[in-house]
Amino acid sequence: MEAEQLKGTQAKIKAFEAKKEALMSMGGEKMITKQHELGKLTARERLDLFFDKGTFQEVQLFVKHRSTLFGLDKKDINADGVITGFGKVNGRTVFTAAQDFTSSGGSLGEMHARKIWKIMDMALDARKPFVSMNDSGGARIQEGVPALDGYGGIFYRNTIGSGYIPQITAIMGPTAGGAVYSPALTDWVFMIKKTSYMYITGPDVIKAVIGEEVTHDDLGGAVAHATKSGVCHFATENDEDCINKLKLLLSYLPDSCHNPLPLVSCSDSPDRECPELDGIIPDKASRGYDMKMVVTAVADNHEIFEPHEMWAKNMLVAFIRIMGQTVGVIANNPKFGAGVLDVNASDKASRFIRFCDAFNIPLLTFSDVPGYMPGTKQEWSGIISHGAKLLHAYAEATVPKLTVVTRKDYGGAYIGMCSKYLGADYVMAWPSAEIAVMGAEGACNIIYRREIASAEDPAAKRAELVALYESQFNNPYFAANMGIIEEIIAPRDTRKRIATLLDALKDKAEVRLPKKHNNIPL
Repeated sequence: MEAEQLKGTQAKIKAFEAKKEALMSMGGEKMITKQHELGKLTARERLDLFFDKGTFQEVQLFVKHRSTLFGLDKKDINADGVITGFGKVNGRTVFTAAQDFTSSGGSLGEMHARKIWKIMDMALDARKPFVSMNDSGGARIQEGVPALDGYGGIFYRNTIGSGYIPQITAIMGPTAGGAVYSPALTDWVFMIKKTSYMYITGPDVIKAVIGEEVTHDDLGGAVAHATKSGVCHFATENDEDCINKLKLLLSYLPDSCHNPLPLVSCSDSPDRECPELDGIIPDKASRGYDMKMVVTAVADNHEIFEPHEMWAKNMLVAFIRIMGQTVGVIANNPKFGAGVLDVNASDKASRFIRFCDAFNIPLLTFSDVPGYMPGTKQEWSGIISHGAKLLHAYAEATVPKLTVVTRKDYGGAYIGMCSKYLGADYVMAWPSAEIAVMGAEGACNIIYRREIASAEDPAAKRAELVALYESQFNNPYFAANMGIIEEIIAPRDTRKRIATLLDALKDKAEVRLPKKHNNIPL
């Protein structure tokens, strides 16, 4: 009797293993070959690269669709087109959903979505990051409204989890229509050049409706979204590059807003000087320089990780480490458009500031800004409300906030780049700093208009008054005398001062007025 029971159990185990093997075969050898021919890895190959070897635990492998419409009752879709689970990434737990394009085009139906809901709920309960790998033809049309409701449940969880756990999307194939909104709701979006794209309406619909002809790549490819729309934070070369950069980003982030920041081993010194910074500011105020060199100089081991590298280049945002701990950097970059503030730069910085504040990442601002971009294009694009986002984001942030003024810091843009009375905890300035309402020539044209006009030699008089104004305001001493900045430092000492201040402010706690939430000028 026992032998018969054992034999029956073994048969059931074999049947289970056969079913499991079949489900894990994805769309079959033919579809896998086609995926490879497109220059893409399969969902399981991506997960193998992403997770530490042997740590991935799949969830709900046996879930299947239950639709009987349009012949679906006769169609098997392995894993219902999406692989969900969790595992270790560099030793830390991460939850994921990876759409499988080889299985019915990775189309999203009711049960496909419910698998994603389940793994997102697990990530929220566990307070761990969630990563979505998107490679899908979109909603499963045969299932109708239940597929659309599936997206709604994902969007809801994206929103509930915002600011609670890091959420990252890797666009690793097509993503169109309603599917694009989950990536837009997450914190970070990766794309892959030439093999991934995202858009609301595709080229065929655009041509039919408005007569415009455009390719998939020009409309919604990685470079288009990385340079034009700003939807893509990281444009990568291929699947492997995407996954490697995704893992690097995770290394800077905490598991949740309630978990400490990751602390990595640091071989750099808090007392390291940066002598190269003493000569980085050009002699002429009209000349630019690359602020990225400043950020790189102060970072641990000169390493930075830069989102949005290709969009709104006049504003630089980056993750660095100071003595092994993550710091978020916001900086004007005079190399591009003199570092001026415009609509895109304001949006870029505001979003980054709010992310860092949500996850308790200290903020370090480098300011060299001549003002806001003038002109009808900017005004009609809403520079007032977009610029207000930057003010709101800085003022709302309660993490430690340090500001370093390297050169120009004029007018409303001076306030916008985390000035003392916008909430900076500590403001430092280099000797080359110019903190004023505006540049010397523009100020003199207003203040001394009559004197210049009535002078025997207006040009000479203007030059004389400009030189006087410069002696008063084209330096940091007037602001330092009034306590508007805390300290004037030699550029070479910048890293040392930042390291000391971050250590001193690490236990900063700031309590705000009790309310439901702010109303940021979106």
